[in-house]
Parts: sequence; C-alpha cells; structure tokens
Amino acid sequence: MRHVIERWNRDQVLALAPDASSQKAAQGVSAPGKWSGAGVTADAVWGECKGSGSTPYRACVDLTEPAYKCTCPSRKFPCKHALGLLLLWSAGGVADAAEPAGWAAEWLDQRRARAARPAPARAERSEAAPDPKRAEQREQRVAAGLAELERWLADQVRQGLAGTRRHDQWDGLVKRLVDAQAPGVAGTVSRLGSVLAAEDWPARLLGEYALLHLLLAAHRRPVPDGAPDALGAGLRQTVRTRIGFPVAKEEVLAGETVRDRWDVLGRRDEEQDRLTARRVWLRGRTTGRAALVLSFAPAGQALDASLVTGTTLDADLAFYPGSAPLRALVAERRGAVSEGGPPGSSPQEALAEVAAALAGDPWIDSWPLVLDRVAPMRDGGWLLGGPDGGLPLHPSAGAPWRLLAVSGGHPLTVAAEWTPRGLLPLAAWNEEGPVVL
Repeated sequence: MRHVIERWNRDQVLALAPDASSQKAAQGVSAPGKWSGAGVTADAVWGECKGSGSTPYRACVDLTEPAYKCTCPSRKFPCKHALGLLLLWSAGGVADAAEPAGWAAEWLDQRRARAARPAPARAERSEAAPDPKRAEQREQRVAAGLAELERWLADQVRQGLAGTRRHDQWDGLVKRLVDAQAPGVAGTVSRLGSVLAAEDWPARLLGEYALLHLLLAAHRRPVPDGAPDALGAGLRQTVRTRIGFPVAKEEVLAGETVRDRWDVLGRRDEEQDRLTARRVWLRGRTTGRAALVLSFAPAGQALDASLVTGTTLDADLAFYPGSAPLRALVAERRGAVSEGGPPGSSPQEALAEVAAALAGDPWIDSWPLVLDRVAPMRDGGWLLGGPDGGLPLHPSAGAPWRLLAVSGGHPLTVAAEWTPRGLLPLAAWNEEGPVVL
C-alpha cells in the first residue's frame, strides 16, 4: 500500500472553500507570480504569497489531514492563501523539494510531535453512572411528549389532510417536544413544512406521519424482563437515537473500530437551527461499508475540511450503535492512500443494498452509493443508467449538465446520495480522475 498524496485537481481544492467568496478570492491569488519560495514534498506544500504589506503571507498545508497554517489575519478556514497555494499545486505550479522550508518544517514538526504523544488515559468520571433519578425524569418527560405527539397524529389522520397548508402549523408541537427532551423527533416534525412545496404533498405528508407513528410504537414497546427483546438491541438503540437520546463520543470511540481504505465520496452542507451541518460520505474498499461523518459549526464559521472529496484515507472508524450503523467518527488516521476511483456496483445491486439498510432502519432518508458504468440519460425524467438499468435523479438536481459534460455520453463511476425521491450526485470519476459534482 503506497502512502502517497495524489495531486488534487481544481474541483477538489475549491470544494474545501468555506464559501463562494473564498473560492473566488483563492483563484485570484493562485497565479505563479503571486508566490515565492513555494515547494512540495510527499506530504506538505508551502509558499509565501505577496500581499498588500511589505511582508508576504506564509502558507503551509499538511496534505495528510489536510491541515492549514497561514500568517494572514483571515478568520476563514482554510483561508484564500492556503486555497490559492493548493490551486497552484494542483496545476503543477509548485516544484518538488527535498525538505520543507525552515518555518514550514517547524510547524509540521510540531504537528507530528503532538500526534506522537500518547493519548492521556481517560479520567475516571466523578460519577460512576448517570444519576438514575434524573435519567428516570427524562424518560418520563420524553414518554409524555411522545404520547402527545401520538394523539396529535391520530387527530391529523381523523380530520384529514385537506386543511394542512400552513408551514408554521407544527411550531407549537415542536417547542413542546423540545421541552420534553425529545430533540430528534422534534427536528423531524419541524421539517414537515418542507413537504408542502411538493406536488404530491398529501401522499408524502401521510408517509412522514406513518414513519413517525412507527417510531412512537417502537419506543412504546416495553423491554421484556428476562426474555429476548423482540426489537433487538440494535433497533432499540436506533429508536432511542431517532428520538433524541444522545450517545457520547467517548462511548463510541471506546467501542470496536473498523480499519479500511475509505473513499471520500462527497459532502453536503445544510443549515439547521442556526447551525451548519456538514455530512461527509465515505465507503470502505475492503468491507464495502458506508459511513457518514457529521460535523457542526455556527452559521458563518468554518467546518471540518479534513476529508477531501475524491481522496482515499487509510483510517480506523468507530460507528455509532444501531441496527444499520452509518454515522461514524474517525478514530485514527493512518495516512492518505493512492488508489484511483472507488469500486462501484450496478443499479440493481445498489437498490438491494438500500433495501437491506431500510430493513434495519426504516427511518433512513439518505445512503451513499457508488454506481459503476452509468451515465445520465433522459427517460421522462433524468436518471443515472447503464446496461443493468438505472435510478432516477432527485427533482432538485435538475438537468445534470456538469455530469453530462464529464461523461461525454460514455459510462463512468458516479458516487451519489440515495434519498427516497431520487439520487443526488456527489462526485464522478473518469480517466482524468475525480470531479466534484
């Protein structure tokens, strides 16, 4: 296995930018004339960029993470200078060097030293276990909130959906569910308003109500005393997670890990309650496992940009418990790997995988897929198809002009996010490498 950093292309670099203005600014400082003392080794690139002052800004990128260092005062991360340096490198404008410049080597050595320090032993908790009284109080509050939600759902079905047209009609219920300490199901209810924009909103809204009822019925099912649990430990944990009972990071990292070469398939950012959530999709080369790495930041602040679309990472992942484990934490990074495009499957094989995931967790609303030898085509609506059939694209994807241009009418490998309404393309691989979609 070669631990070599493949040169990223322009799309991969621009995908790291925190916003569109950073992308534009980075392209403005990516010209060779802006840089001096630039160099690249197997795992780092550095250089000095001419700015408005007399002293140039020093930028360095540790390509193994990636991690960024720049002397400019920007609060954006990565800043335009680090992105511009990466764009210059991606275009072949940075010469190879035997070793980093002194200032860059100092920063890189500090990073290596921190990484080499043994992890401190976990401090024993002052409490041997959570306070049982407080835990019981929360269980009672959650149960009361979910009982109200169940009555509300029954009323909605009894009265019919014809009068359901106001986007804010769920607001009061959402607040009461938050007060009942059931944030997960509160978030699900808060997103019901988005369904009303669809032409088939009555069918979709009734489907959402049915999934909520299924979740409430599963939570209501008692845990048998001394007998096998019909739900099973995995599904019961999934139900509790969907309702909003948290699982501590420390608990996840203390469990078993899965080592593989993980292809970074793509990412998507969403605004959620004054927070920006970043969803990064991974897939294991050997295990074939799908993984989702989540990170959050207040709106306008930088998110974790260490997982670069189109790269492959040798790492250990720790998965959150559940009946169809998907969300994971990167427990240990062992380095980047040069692998080429990820292996894919046919549309039929992809559908079978999604069906198996839904059998384990009926509330899944997205899943990463890699389709092999497919191309965008028109059959009433747009779909990704090949000799073994095709899968429709999500209506919001519109006409996939970029994917059409990349494919040139020829089949290629495409990573996409499956949703109940269709696929959302993430990235594609052709003979020239990855293209971020």
